[in-house]
Amino acid sequence: MTPVALTIAGSDSSGGAGIQADLKTFAALGVYGASVITALTAQNTTGVTGIHQVPAEFVTAQIDAVFADLEIGAVKIGMVADLAVIDAIAAGLERWSPKHIVLDPVMVATSGDRLLAAEAVDALRTKLIPQASLITPNLPEAAALLDEPIAANEGAIASQGQRLLAMGCRAVLIKGGHGQGAESTDYFVTSAGTTALAAPRIATKNTHGTGCSLSSAIAAGLAKGDEMETAVRHAKTWISAAIAAADRFTVGHGHGPVHHFHKFY
Repeated sequence: MTPVALTIAGSDSSGGAGIQADLKTFAALGVYGASVITALTAQNTTGVTGIHQVPAEFVTAQIDAVFADLEIGAVKIGMVADLAVIDAIAAGLERWSPKHIVLDPVMVATSGDRLLAAEAVDALRTKLIPQASLITPNLPEAAALLDEPIAANEGAIASQGQRLLAMGCRAVLIKGGHGQGAESTDYFVTSAGTTALAAPRIATKNTHGTGCSLSSAIAAGLAKGDEMETAVRHAKTWISAAIAAADRFTVGHGHGPVHHFHKFY
């Protein structure tokens, strides 16, 4: 069987994040990628200048078309900008019951632009997180989901992870890229406890699409049959290499993309 993963996310016109990053990640990791587009963004490496919502009923049509024909091994959910679209995705996932759902609660772009309406955050908490196999917030997103200050130490991160777990998902990966120090440490939280996953912090401004690509890499591993922690560990190794190779590119004038195809060129 050909492993197939589906990304449900927004389009990034500059190609570094969103749907484009997800499909590049799937391809780089040997997985066939399908997509459901939730929004179009006018975006480049310096920022987001516009967002055009896809009507919820057309999001539903895309979901049903893909699931009716393709054997979806895992789903990654990225940018979901409004309530109606969240409702459509939640209903579609309940209808088709995919085995693995990786939810990346994208609230703010790397450039600092807000991508999720404030009133949609509660719908994310109550309708999508309970269906997720894994959620992958960064430190600010974890705090925003809990209405708490950003966790400042490992104990606080682990505690926030457990409270996120209580929202109904099966596992949480709190990404530490926004932290400080020589290492970038992510925290994998399940009912069994918290595992710290460290990698050297890489000095580069080319980090556009990092979060999208990491969650997609996890979904790719799950689509290929990996266990959750194995998929997370492999994805962490892969994204670290993609960031390390990012400076081979000269793309744009802001936060450039990571190098999804670093193994090939």
